[in-house]
Amino acid sequence: MFELPPLPKLGEIIARHGLDARKSLGQHFLLDENLTARIVAMAGELAGRQVVEVGPGPGGLTRPLLRSAAAHITAVEIDPRAAEAIRELVAAAAGRLSLIEQDALTLDLAALVSAPRQIIANLPYNVASPLLVGWLRQAAQWERLTLMFQLEVAERITAAPGSDEYGRLGVLAQWVCNANIVMRLPPEAFSPPPKVWSAVVRLDPRADQPAPRLFKAMEKVTAAAFGQRRKMLRSSLKSLGGQALLDQAGIDGTRRAETLDGAEFERLAKIVDHQGR
Repeated sequence: MFELPPLPKLGEIIARHGLDARKSLGQHFLLDENLTARIVAMAGELAGRQVVEVGPGPGGLTRPLLRSAAAHITAVEIDPRAAEAIRELVAAAAGRLSLIEQDALTLDLAALVSAPRQIIANLPYNVASPLLVGWLRQAAQWERLTLMFQLEVAERITAAPGSDEYGRLGVLAQWVCNANIVMRLPPEAFSPPPKVWSAVVRLDPRADQPAPRLFKAMEKVTAAAFGQRRKMLRSSLKSLGGQALLDQAGIDGTRRAETLDGAEFERLAKIVDHQGR
């Protein structure tokens, strides 16, 4: 564990930098350091790890990350007000914290830090899903992802086939990772309180990862299948071969997307990849 010098309260940091949470940036700050310390603990062993935090805001999660055994923390922040707040932590962190002022959606985070690497973040709600899909494409590069989402999104990520929550995000996430909800938080834990509960999902990448081309094929298949989820697969997958594709995969064309498990989607993706669709 690392010691930090005395730091001002997070409320003082927010006031000093005019850091009112903005809906346009999907911001809801988690300021209870007992809770943020628990989230860091959920990530497991951090000694020697390079940790990336996206959307640190005033630094509520950054502080316990700095107190952990992580080798280095890289904070990615698009909000210039929050970046100013994080700069104060950079000065106090004795070289263990770096700040990148860019949109995380435009960055290859794995290229920024060396292995072993993890992402631990309370994600901005408005970009959480596209951020996750981007990281799933390179899951082999990450030891673990410990991420806060709206509870509804977390349930979609971890949903089982046949459930109402099961969809494209769950298929992709569970195909390349073991995904589990490890903590649920009520709205009042945040400032300002969102209208919904939130949850922390821990994603542990599987040992065997698909090639990038196969992942793209899986994205095409799941986008088509769940884009028209009320339709039978022979209709929703028409652009990818429809009934002929399903026949090759040995899947009944009258089924709907939510009834297929990950292995069945993978069969479809492999055929689409092989055919170069």
